[in-house]
Amino acid sequence: MSAITSVDLAIPGVALAVGAHPDDVEFGCGATLAKWAAAGCRVHHLVCTDGSRGSWEPSMDRAELVARRHEEQREAALRLGGGPVSFLDWPDGELEAGARQRWQVVHEIRKVRPDVVLGHDPWRRYRLHPDHRNAGFLVTDAIVAARDPLFFPEQQLPAHRPSSLLLWEADEANHLETTQGFEERKLAAIDAHRSQYRSTMGYSSPAEPAAEEREAFRQRVLGRLVDNGAAGGQGPSEAFRLLEHL
Repeated sequence: MSAITSVDLAIPGVALAVGAHPDDVEFGCGATLAKWAAAGCRVHHLVCTDGSRGSWEPSMDRAELVARRHEEQREAALRLGGGPVSFLDWPDGELEAGARQRWQVVHEIRKVRPDVVLGHDPWRRYRLHPDHRNAGFLVTDAIVAARDPLFFPEQQLPAHRPSSLLLWEADEANHLETTQGFEERKLAAIDAHRSQYRSTMGYSSPAEPAAEEREAFRQRVLGRLVDNGAAGGQGPSEAFRLLEHL
């Protein structure tokens, strides 16, 4: 982590968080969104893929999994303080940072008109998952297009320029959002994604984790928040790369 140069943006009026899959937003910036929502921010979620391969069960029906992950994402958003959820539903594992996908994200930015956009850091070194990389590039590319009216004029929406971009899991974080008092909201939102109990959270049971497994996962999440904050002399925090003057 590089040097932290700023802490806590002013509470935005509107925020848009863009994740590759259901649950990415909660891991990346859940406590920040809960903090902002509690202060009156209108938080919107955009999920780029359908999550249809997010299971370790070979017999899982993919259409059933998509429906389940939609439901889980909406519940997670409610647990963070509400706000609408939109899905682009590109196939899990096949997201591209192409013109059609960029058109869709630009449309969402122009429709929602966020003050702050949050997303994956596409420049994170050694990132394996292509959906995470491409979702990050979609956000950065769409911000450029959304601000200039000659991109996609057929949308018939006015151009919009957010004031700030926050990239989570940043290769070189320079900003912290303190999360004191909102850690439990983050954990509750993550826990809404029950279909991910084995594949993402590492629980041995896909139904109900043992108490010691749940506590171990909880401590990993809380420990990361503490480590983030310590890097900038703060309490528990989520870390980001902050880009301004977009």
